[in-house]
Amino acid sequence: MYFLLILFFASLASITFMIGRKLALLEYEQSLNHEEILLELPYLKEIKHATIQNTKKHGYALLVMTVRFYVRFANFLKSKYEEIKIKIRNLSTENNVNGEKKEISKFLKVIGDYKRKIRELKHKIKKEENL
Repeated sequence: MYFLLILFFASLASITFMIGRKLALLEYEQSLNHEEILLELPYLKEIKHATIQNTKKHGYALLVMTVRFYVRFANFLKSKYEEIKIKIRNLSTENNVNGEKKEISKFLKVIGDYKRKIRELKHKIKKEENL
């Protein structure tokens, strides 16, 4: 906010200075010299050059930091994914006692056998119909 106000008043002062100079020349009835006097400030060129160099240097540093963060974050995610995978495996093996599967109840075995026999019979019937 203050920066904008300073710029405004600086530009206002320079405009009044330029207009005042032209009015003074017209008052004394002097012709205006069309040659423009360029106020070359060598330190402005140096500042511009230094600014460009610093911008490049900081841009490269920012790029390196971004790539490092990406690689580290990817490795972090990969390691956490592996840890979660191992935890899930451990949970599934905890349900089985010492890696052995629990015994299926006799009722479920009988039902499974009946389903298998019915499937075989259907398959045989379809074969006979197709012949």
